[in-house]
Amino acid sequence: MGRKILFITTDQQRYDTLGVNGGVLSRTPVLDGLAAQGIRYERCQPTSVVCMPSRASMLTGQFPSTHGAWMNGVPLAIDAPSVAEDLHDAGYATALIGKAHFEPFMDPFGLFAENALASLGLPTVEQDWFDGRRGVHRGFDHLEFATHGVMGALHYAKWMTELHPEAIGGFYPVVDGELNVNAAGGGDTGAPQVKFNNVPRDWYHTDWVADRTIEWLDRQDGDRDWFCWMSFPDPHHPWDPPRSEIGRVPWRDVELPANYPQRASERESLLDAKARHWRAWYDGRLVSNYEAPAKWVPATLTPDQVREVNALNAVEVELIDEAVGRVLASIEAKGWGDDVDVIFTSDHGEFQGDFGLLFKGPYHVDGLMRLPLIWRPARSTRPEPSVVHAPVSLVSLAATFLEVAGRPAPAWVEGASLPRSDDDARARSFDSTVTEWDSAIFGVDVHVRSVVTREHLYTEYRPGTMHDGSEGELYDLVDDPLQRINRFDDPAYANARATLAERLRSHEERPGERATPGTLMAPV
Repeated sequence: MGRKILFITTDQQRYDTLGVNGGVLSRTPVLDGLAAQGIRYERCQPTSVVCMPSRASMLTGQFPSTHGAWMNGVPLAIDAPSVAEDLHDAGYATALIGKAHFEPFMDPFGLFAENALASLGLPTVEQDWFDGRRGVHRGFDHLEFATHGVMGALHYAKWMTELHPEAIGGFYPVVDGELNVNAAGGGDTGAPQVKFNNVPRDWYHTDWVADRTIEWLDRQDGDRDWFCWMSFPDPHHPWDPPRSEIGRVPWRDVELPANYPQRASERESLLDAKARHWRAWYDGRLVSNYEAPAKWVPATLTPDQVREVNALNAVEVELIDEAVGRVLASIEAKGWGDDVDVIFTSDHGEFQGDFGLLFKGPYHVDGLMRLPLIWRPARSTRPEPSVVHAPVSLVSLAATFLEVAGRPAPAWVEGASLPRSDDDARARSFDSTVTEWDSAIFGVDVHVRSVVTREHLYTEYRPGTMHDGSEGELYDLVDDPLQRINRFDDPAYANARATLAERLRSHEERPGERATPGTLMAPV
């Protein structure tokens, strides 16, 4: 037998939203407690700062340029590698409950299995696997899906429609009448993607995901190992948690983020020092990511709107922490607590006011790239609590799950299992990570590659709509942790730039087969 695995993900959660990572808005005692008992990672980076490519990397252990799901709306091939398939072969019961997003949500013709399961009333379907066999969908015996609201055909939307239709109108309408991401403002400040939601807390998707996870765990044989991916849609926008909970963090008491310049002239000066698409988005001249509302201009963002968004985000983080606590209590009540590895992370971050911006896109800075990551190994292994300062990547998750299960990582896995300490990281050469971005939407294509070390964050912009291949960014993470001073053309950093550029070349030229890049089939 291996060990049981509870894999917890959130969507679009920053590193600094947890108390243990210096967060001051949200109370997160459950996750802070896991960090105290296990391993906390100081610099975890995603393979992409947008949902679908990053989540596909968690499942496959591959970079987007390998697995082929290169942007939102590009489905991960149904026969792509899946760590859940290997765990299923090892005898694990496997479940994914909450947000998956390996396939597009906007699917009016029902092309994708993940949008059809709720209507079919089936826990899974049989499809092609990576090794040519057929088996349960991507290796999961049980699937129940949710996203950020009540639109679409997923299980949570169906549950709300059938049992609580009177509450549906409380949710923010994610898209507008033209099927663009909605720019409408709400709350007290008119902030985009904000709404006061009268849904009872028990019906909100955070508690629904926890409830469904507990119900699945209740059905498991205590002698069988299991892998349960519990995936919360929050704190991704829209920011519309239950109205009954928003008093937890009064927005008028929220301090502005350290990286929010209050003077427009300062914001614009910082943006002008970065690659040209930063300022173009701020001014409303360019949108390079569907999830940023096309009709919203970041330059209109006010300090009070930043405060309100951060307050509601913090409320959502607290609700997640409490939901995780309920699931862990259920596991303890079943007598499994000593034999469960718990891993918590998010797929990417969120600006939350940094540089005067919200949402995400091809902007490789800490607000989007630095993620919370906690691994609490099973207590039966007597884990040594530690903090890992070396950079690590979400691409390492698949190998880590297999290590816990006592399984070797197959050849298709690109990331080594996570280090347990800085000494382990040094011994196994965990000294840099790479984040990719490719997008083509609204007539704009952007291609970005970044490498992060303990000292530097280096970005190259490949030729596209806004860039000719000559632009880039280089930040000294020691002297400039907020990434405000672009050293890309600074002669004093020429040697560092050359070394980091070579690391990107090595990443691009790494051995192994690449999947054919997938076809863009939906905007999200």
